[in-house]
Amino acid sequence: MKTRAEMNRDFMWDLSHIFPSAEAWEAACADTEKAIELIPPLQGTLGESAESLKKAVLTLSEVERKATLCYLYANLQKTTDGGDPNYQAMEARAMSLLVKLQSASAFISPEIVAIPEEKFGAFISEEGMENLVFQLKKIVKAREHTLDAKCELLLAKLSDAAQTPDNAFSMLNDVDIQLPCIKDEQGNEVQLTSGNFGVYRESRDRSVREAAFEAFFGTYKKFENTIAELYSGSVKLDCYFADVRGFKSARSSFLFGNDVPETVYDSLIDAVHAGLPYMKKYLELRKKALRADKIDMFDLYTPIVENVEIRIPYEDGKKLVKEALKPLGEEYGRLLDKAFDEHWIDVYENKGKRSGAFSCGVYGVHPYVLLNYTDTLDDAFTLAHELGHAMHSYKSSEAQSFLNHSYSIMVAEVASTVNEVLLTLHLLKTETDAKRRAYILNHFLESFRTTIYRQTLFAEFERESHRMYEEGKPLTAQSLSDLYYGLISTYYEGAEINRIMANEWSYIPHFYTAFYVYQYATGFSSAVAIAKRIVETGDASGYLKFLTTGGSDYPIEELKIAGVDLTKPETVEGALELFGSTVDELAELIDGI
Repeated sequence: MKTRAEMNRDFMWDLSHIFPSAEAWEAACADTEKAIELIPPLQGTLGESAESLKKAVLTLSEVERKATLCYLYANLQKTTDGGDPNYQAMEARAMSLLVKLQSASAFISPEIVAIPEEKFGAFISEEGMENLVFQLKKIVKAREHTLDAKCELLLAKLSDAAQTPDNAFSMLNDVDIQLPCIKDEQGNEVQLTSGNFGVYRESRDRSVREAAFEAFFGTYKKFENTIAELYSGSVKLDCYFADVRGFKSARSSFLFGNDVPETVYDSLIDAVHAGLPYMKKYLELRKKALRADKIDMFDLYTPIVENVEIRIPYEDGKKLVKEALKPLGEEYGRLLDKAFDEHWIDVYENKGKRSGAFSCGVYGVHPYVLLNYTDTLDDAFTLAHELGHAMHSYKSSEAQSFLNHSYSIMVAEVASTVNEVLLTLHLLKTETDAKRRAYILNHFLESFRTTIYRQTLFAEFERESHRMYEEGKPLTAQSLSDLYYGLISTYYEGAEINRIMANEWSYIPHFYTAFYVYQYATGFSSAVAIAKRIVETGDASGYLKFLTTGGSDYPIEELKIAGVDLTKPETVEGALELFGSTVDELAELIDGI
């Protein structure tokens, strides 16, 4: 595999848009350190007047903007070459700035909470406070969970150390773990990597995909005790922070910030359990189409239509995505061109590069997108997905102040998945060949399976693992694997569950950001409803307005602008019904083929 230095710069992102050089970054770090010193003198002034409150909040916001730029520059460098000690040191220094900022500003929330209710109401009603009102109300909403300034300072000082389970897992996962070689379809020995695992698990050769699964999860099993300790540590910290702030559970503390009722989380799991017969029907169809006596977990990713291979090189992927997203309007198309032409995207895998894909908004600059592109249809969908995030970040940053620009995780997956659904609908509209159409329908079903069913399974795993610890039960490699094995046996009833799959939990990085993944499922369900409405009506105005809202309101309220209400069950149920009808449509096509 090529090193970072050997890669073609035409397919690499350009971080000089953030800082032109490492020297400029160093200067920005120094400037940020000085700016942090402006915050402590504000202590004790926030309750004096609306103007003093405004000054403190805006000063903190500006220093946060500077510190975030320093951190993101270092972090993005490290994600493309995690083994480089210079980037490791840069990220550590930038993280120390954030910790200093948290410590210096720890008094702000307690002081805001301490302002008497009537006085606070008068402050926020004054002219010039409009852009601060929502964020200030969020702080006051957390009154009962905000500690005194001394305790907040102690928690802020702990925040850096609290990243250790996540950071240690990332280094183990992205740098230290070396996957073995397997034999490909031609019998050649090839190096298995996190990047190409997705390719081999889709192989038409059953022995290749079985070997890929055994090699991949077998490797993680060798580290299961270490990873269990890391994850257990993460869960313990989640529960600790929730407990000291007076929440009844870790989950309630994570949902509190977005004002999401726990019933939304539980009703998602309940709805998916009610929709498991659709999954069982899909597994039966898959077994029939593959002419197999049984379906193993490693048979779930390979396309079920024979002799169809849709290869999409990166340049073709760009054109396809742009064409599919035309329903979102000309301005959206121009922003896509900016992303392609101005080096927002880091395209191909290299040694030490983080696996998977992500989009990272950089306020005042533009978003950055990381890919590990391998010319598959999945990669084209990933490109569309991450560009959805990127355009959401761009439009929110353009419309909102730094204080209000950052949208919540709950709405983040909506923008990305709308793009995926629009790409699917475009492919189905333009494809006439029965086999290729069946292939696309299968891909659509896999999006449902991996996003609604799989992510809800993950959400249930998180709910139960945290509950186990809160009830005093140990989190060990054995107990976590038993929990996970039971869940996949329920969600994939009818499939053969190889015991090695019990270790799948151990390679999921999102578990270190607790109670995150359920939002993929709610986001996908919301996106299905939004995309269908855009295609059917030709009107994307509500959705485009939603993209500009950033973090200016609670996510459930923001989604209502796009026509979705997650407090009602219809959104998730509608998506699952579409999954069921798509299974039926694919079954008819396969019978015809």
